[in-house]
Amino acid sequence: MLKSTVAKNIKTTEKKIRLHMESDNFIDQSAQFLNDRIMDLNAYTNRPLVTVCIGTDRSTGDSLGPLVGWMLKQKQPYNQFVYGTLNNPVHATNMNDVFSSINTTFNNPLIIAIDACLGNLNSIGYVAYNQGSIKPGAAVNKNLPPVGDLSISGVVNVGGFMEYLVLQNTRLSIVMQMADKISQVIAKLYESKYQH
Repeated sequence: MLKSTVAKNIKTTEKKIRLHMESDNFIDQSAQFLNDRIMDLNAYTNRPLVTVCIGTDRSTGDSLGPLVGWMLKQKQPYNQFVYGTLNNPVHATNMNDVFSSINTTFNNPLIIAIDACLGNLNSIGYVAYNQGSIKPGAAVNKNLPPVGDLSISGVVNVGGFMEYLVLQNTRLSIVMQMADKISQVIAKLYESKYQH
């Protein structure tokens, strides 16, 4: 069980939360929420935890996932179940192959999907955690299958008009800060799960 200084380790029961990346206790609250959801989904089994970081390094706004994956790969030794990095991104053209490989490698994996998203101006910097799948490519009208048992979506810019251009012109500093925070959250989960 993940130890947290948040709310005296009271188990969260919400199926989704939304936190700003600069909020106090962001990492602890995020990790506690994900850990509680993993315990709900994995209570009587030992499903392997796999993180899939979706996006591309060819677009600043859409690089959140690959940056998280790359940062996780730097945090040894909790990197063996991470897909999607700057060097090997998971995106629309290879997603089916990647998930085929994951399903061949792991027996009934519990997948955490991470992707960038667009929102309104007041939502930039927020990260949404959800028990359920994510719909990658939705911001740019791509029709891709839902992904993940748990999902993490980071709002990197404003949506609603010319989404491709908006993603191309997203500030790298926002994406980097968010990727750093999310990678710390996931690393904390891996430490909790695999360090026993």
